[in-house]
This record gives sequence, C-alpha cells and structure tokens, in this order.
Amino acid sequence: MAPIQSNGQHATSSLDALSELYGNTFSVIKSMALKAALDLGIADAIHHHGGAATMAQIATRVKLHPSKIPCLRRLMRVLTLSGIFAVQKPAPGDAAAEADEAPMYTLTPVSRLLIGAGNQRHMMSMLLHPCFIAPFFRISDWLQLELPEPCMFKHTHGQSFWEMTNEDAAFNTVVNDGMASDSAFMMDILVREHGEVFQGISSLVDVAGGNGAAARAIAKAFPEVKCSVMDLAHVVADAPRGTGVEFIAGDMFDSIPAANAVFLKWIMHDWSDNDCVKILRNCKKAIPSRDAGGKVIIMDIVVGVGPSDQKNRDVQILFDALIMFVNGVERDEQEWKKLFVEAGFSSYKIMPVMGFRSIIEVYP
Repeated sequence: MAPIQSNGQHATSSLDALSELYGNTFSVIKSMALKAALDLGIADAIHHHGGAATMAQIATRVKLHPSKIPCLRRLMRVLTLSGIFAVQKPAPGDAAAEADEAPMYTLTPVSRLLIGAGNQRHMMSMLLHPCFIAPFFRISDWLQLELPEPCMFKHTHGQSFWEMTNEDAAFNTVVNDGMASDSAFMMDILVREHGEVFQGISSLVDVAGGNGAAARAIAKAFPEVKCSVMDLAHVVADAPRGTGVEFIAGDMFDSIPAANAVFLKWIMHDWSDNDCVKILRNCKKAIPSRDAGGKVIIMDIVVGVGPSDQKNRDVQILFDALIMFVNGVERDEQEWKKLFVEAGFSSYKIMPVMGFRSIIEVYP
C-alpha cells in the first residue's frame, strides 16, 4: 500500500515541482545573461582589474550608464548563480575588506574560457546569435511538417543555414569566427595530448575546414604532414594566405582530394545518414589502404560515450536537440557503426578523449 501523503506534504511536493518548472522556464534567462556578458565584455573587464573587480569598476570598464548599475548587479547575480563568475569573500581577519560592503566579482574556470588566447567568446556568440535562437521559437509548428524539407532554420528564415552563410557576409563571419575559435581550442588539446592520431601520416585534408584553423594547428605540430583544406568556393575565397596550408575549392559530395588521412571535425552531425554515407564513400576513395596508413579521423559527439558525469551527458543531449535546426543529428555508437559499414569501411576505433566529443578513427 502506498504511504498516505498529508496535505502539507502534498503542498510541499507541488511547490517544489513548481520551482523546478519555473527553473526550466527561466533557463533562457541564463543564456541571455551570458550573451549580455559577452556583448559587454564583462569577463575582460574583470580580467583588466587583475581577476577581481567591484561592480563600479566593471560598470566603468564596460561604459555602463550609472543609472543602470543596480540592473548590472542583478545581472551579475544570475551570472554567479550559473557559475560564470564568482563573488570573492574577504580573507579571515581582513577587517578592511570586511568593512567594505562592495562585493568583488572574480573569474571562474568557465569565464576564463572567454578571455585570452584560444577563448570561446566567438563560439558562444555564434550559438547565441538571434539566427540560431529564432528557429526554436517555431519548433512546435515545424514538428508538424514532414521531413526532410524545410529544415527548422529554413522554416524560420526562408533560406537554409548554408544559403545564409553564402549570401550574408556578416553572418558568415559570425559562423567562421565561431568555428575557428572552437578549432583553436580543441586542436590545441588534441595535438598536445593525443598527437598519436596524426603520427605516421604524410598528408591530410581537412574537409569543410573553413578558414583552416584546425589544419594550421596540425601543420604547426607536425610539419612533416602536408595539410590542406577543402571547402566551398566562397569559403576558400576568403581563406587566409601564406599559412603553409593549401586551400582547395570543392564539394565533399562530389569528391575529396587524395591524402593519407581525411579529417572531419564536427561535420557529420550536420547531415542525414544518406548524406553521411556519400561523404564517407568519397573519403574512402581519397585515402590509401589501411596497410598504407589510410584512415578517416572524425571529431564529433558519440552519444553515451565519454565522461559519465551529468554535465557532459546533458551537453550531448542538448547538442542533439540544437542540431535539428539543420536536420542534423548526434549519433550513438551503433548509429555511427551503421554509417561506416554502409560506406564500405572495415573497422573503427572510438577514443573518448575530448570531453563531450570523441575522436573516431575509421579504417578502409
């Protein structure tokens, strides 16, 4: 028999559930608070003051109107709640600091990712761009339409994500800057901590590699590897020159330049299973046999693989929901295996070494 719940217990349970419901509803405010911090440069302002700053110092640095300082205080409460910043407590016995009522805001490991070399400011700004957010306001009516077209992005904006990057120079810059910042951060870890992935190969082509940030990192760490980037013509036209990386205009659905290894960083999750098989078959044509060192290197999410903590699992699930905006999908191991087999590959190896993402080596 189930225990009888008193009216008081029932009310408490209902009120707790109500708080959780509000918490989920207000999650968007955390995102918008982070966007405001990025736009204003609050992390840079705190860093400018040695890693700890008062509200007045932050307000002055970001050129806030004095009348809005109380509003900034409320914004900072949200940002400390979500772990972006922290409030510094006075050291025990520091009477002067205890007498000063102005709190000192400090950087956390999270906000340190928004400053300095390899920072993730551009990546977060891209993900919080209105063009990325708007499609999710229409997810309910989009779900009533038959797949595959239009994708959620096109349903909202009247053109696909790829069409917008091709036609809107400002948006294209936002996307390229975002992906380049991610590449700089992730590739630094990959070549420094897991460089064995690139050892023993003489050439590599980074497919859909944008401005070549990933390829440049590989070429710098392994100068013996001839690195090239293949991307669409409008991307290659704006690519930096004199970097030691060759840029090739092309379409991965048509063909891929020959190389020892093909690198696919965060590409496959954008595409349907059929499209992924097409890409992989072209990769297989571009590389030599496994005995000759041929392989495809994929950096992407493998759902359910990687650190087992809730934070990383949550990010994998949320990315899977996000990527619906281009009709993409994050895949678990069995879904990846199905693609590899259908494309004619003999085996693969998953290395869960990149946080919520993994490295997958696929062999012909």
